[in-house]
Amino acid sequence: MAKICLCLTGKTIARNLEILEKYRKYTDIAELRVDYLEPNERLFIRRFPEKAGIPIILTIRREIDGGQFEAGEGGRITLFSKALAFADANPRRNFAYVDLEDYLQVPSLEEAARTFGTKIIRSYHNLEGVDDDLVKIIRSLSKVGDELVKVAVMPKSMDDVLRIFKASWDTMDIEKVVIGMGHFGIATRILAEQMGSYLTYTSVKGEADYPFTQLGQLDPKELVERYRFRNITIKTRIFGIAGYPLKVTLSPKFFNAVFDFENLDAVYIPFPADNLEPFMQLADSLGLAGASITVPHKETVLNFLAEKSPEVNLIGACNTIVYGQNGWIGYNVDAQGFSDSLLEFIDRKNLKGKKITIIGAGGAARAIVSEIDRLGGKALILNRTALRARNLALPYRYQWGGLDSQGIKLMKKYSDIIIQTTSAGMEGYTENIDPLELYDFTGREVVMDIVYQPDRTVCLRRAEEVGCRVINGYDMLIRQASLQYSCFLDGEFPTHLLSRMSFPDL
Repeated sequence: MAKICLCLTGKTIARNLEILEKYRKYTDIAELRVDYLEPNERLFIRRFPEKAGIPIILTIRREIDGGQFEAGEGGRITLFSKALAFADANPRRNFAYVDLEDYLQVPSLEEAARTFGTKIIRSYHNLEGVDDDLVKIIRSLSKVGDELVKVAVMPKSMDDVLRIFKASWDTMDIEKVVIGMGHFGIATRILAEQMGSYLTYTSVKGEADYPFTQLGQLDPKELVERYRFRNITIKTRIFGIAGYPLKVTLSPKFFNAVFDFENLDAVYIPFPADNLEPFMQLADSLGLAGASITVPHKETVLNFLAEKSPEVNLIGACNTIVYGQNGWIGYNVDAQGFSDSLLEFIDRKNLKGKKITIIGAGGAARAIVSEIDRLGGKALILNRTALRARNLALPYRYQWGGLDSQGIKLMKKYSDIIIQTTSAGMEGYTENIDPLELYDFTGREVVMDIVYQPDRTVCLRRAEEVGCRVINGYDMLIRQASLQYSCFLDGEFPTHLLSRMSFPDL
């Protein structure tokens, strides 16, 4: 089973020991980043393994490789030498591993390490992208049989992520660590076992001056508790969510909590996907059991489906896929999740007599429009690209327009309920955007924004301030996730679990 390595980037030995103690139960191995230590603290690194009490990786990384060591190579080699010198007969008191870059060839260091049982990690880093010849690089690093190969690259697309997985699978005969850094690489860190990767790296958020979270490292507690890392085996059923930029998603917490409560051998993880085709290739290769599909792929995914539910055919968009006997089966639970949430909020069984404005014309809007029509409402559809609003509105004989002064003027007749369906205002994406900045709320409208983080978007906050009844997308999310669960597991969602589960940050 893949191990968890905690990167220790404190400025002092004492601080690193304090961090290690706090996260010990989530940690199998720790990496002492000597390059982060204050200069006077580097004098005492030799005793660190004994004080830590778990296997320790000795790493002194240069700036060019993403580290903090500013002195020359001579000083760095001297530090390595001092840390490995005076080895103890008890291997627990020595560094278990030493990380030496592929270009750092110092026979005396290597001999000292091997003499006293310190395993060499031969590492390669590319902070700018993913090498075309990644398989060749992995094999070239594996020159000596007793060394652990490590390759860390920076994927900038889902296509890059697919290439990392393929390179890892093509070198399953080599003991290695393969990491995709950054936002795109999160799946490589969680699915280390599926990649044949010896370990995955984690770090404590906010501890290091260097933004380790930009490299995609997860908090060790998050990795273990949210993503169930220690339960993942090659037999684990994998589910996920694909979208872009996918910087905010609460679905993994929901699904993994349910899997945990039900003791299912399953995990649900995010797949930031700028392009759906390589994601679908990766899904096939990994044997994904199912996935949530979010913006901007709810319509594109139709091209990859072997079967479509009646809702998908009606709406023309899909937000849930499940692998069946003949390939991918597409479902759409956006519609029911939306209508169940809205109707309960306004305490009605239908929308007859209601004049409604819908902002947006994407996959979510398609589902919502179909439900408004089914429930007897009348709607106006506004979108920044008016042509898309027109194309969505015409089959329903609804009004349409752009998000301009003319479109806003039309809203006066369609303001019983206003539904914002785009990602505008989403945390970590477009926080300050208000798609209705030209509209003056009267306080009589019911306003629904399907964004759930932040709790109040700029648009929703402005509506609430003048007395509008407002609801965000959280309740809709939970309802949709429950319906997706039923699709994924081919059974009813265990609703009794909702009262037992806690989501304080949802």
